[in-house]
Amino acid sequence: MNPSAQIQAFFDEATNTVSYLVADPITRQAAVIDPVLDYEHRSGKVSTTSADRLLAAADEQGLAIAWILETHAHADHLSAAPYLKGKTGARVAIGEHIREVQTLFRPVFHLDDVSGDGSEFDHLLRDGETFRIGSLEVQVMHTPGHTPACVSYRIGDAVFVGDTLFMPDYGTARADFPGGSAQTLYRSIRRLLALPPQTRLFMCHDYKAPGRATHAWESRVADQRARNVHVHDGVDEAAFVAMRQQRDATLAAPALLLPSIQVNIRAGRLPVAESNGVRYLKIPLRLPA
Repeated sequence: MNPSAQIQAFFDEATNTVSYLVADPITRQAAVIDPVLDYEHRSGKVSTTSADRLLAAADEQGLAIAWILETHAHADHLSAAPYLKGKTGARVAIGEHIREVQTLFRPVFHLDDVSGDGSEFDHLLRDGETFRIGSLEVQVMHTPGHTPACVSYRIGDAVFVGDTLFMPDYGTARADFPGGSAQTLYRSIRRLLALPPQTRLFMCHDYKAPGRATHAWESRVADQRARNVHVHDGVDEAAFVAMRQQRDATLAAPALLLPSIQVNIRAGRLPVAESNGVRYLKIPLRLPA
């Protein structure tokens, strides 16, 4: 029988991101899901405070981090995967459809060094694939729609859903990025919500819906089916798609979209330093016609 995973959440206030340290209580092996590299956009300052908190927690508990798991190539924070890999030797994994995301965004930033085959990552995960964190079995669920490469990780009665779902009072992810699809997102969500009602769902973000005093990032399938403001039971695909498309048309680009994408499709690697020893990110300019 699969033992229950030990799950610790780490909330990053600057990006509203939740990273997770998931451990096998038997073997003390662990995985980190969606780690954050601290990045101050106005100054370009990078630091590892958030990642160091994860490492300190693992060290205090005698955990060996074996995997760094990305739910997708995030558009709202930079990944700390390379830093954590350098400290632990863990393998970095993401869904195999990252190839599509690389192909979409490589020309946007003119990134000739991006492979397009996903080889920047140590392992590309297929839908239905299973692997282990010690004695914990992890099942990969391809849940696209927000991006083509989104995956969820099912570990016992817990599923880490990335940006596919938010807390019931906040709703669902946007689907208007290149390669996104509201129709596909709806079908991915219904797949998740077909899991047993008491399945725990862990979010990658929380934006504290109006009227809620504190951040939260864990719900259950039954809660989502009953109360999700966008996709509760009774909302059909056509109604969801119409809502999502109308809502997405009003949303501004995430503040860290441009730096995040060009770093995260490289598995979190920063651009190589130029001849002066400085690393530079690119900002594509849209000039008037």
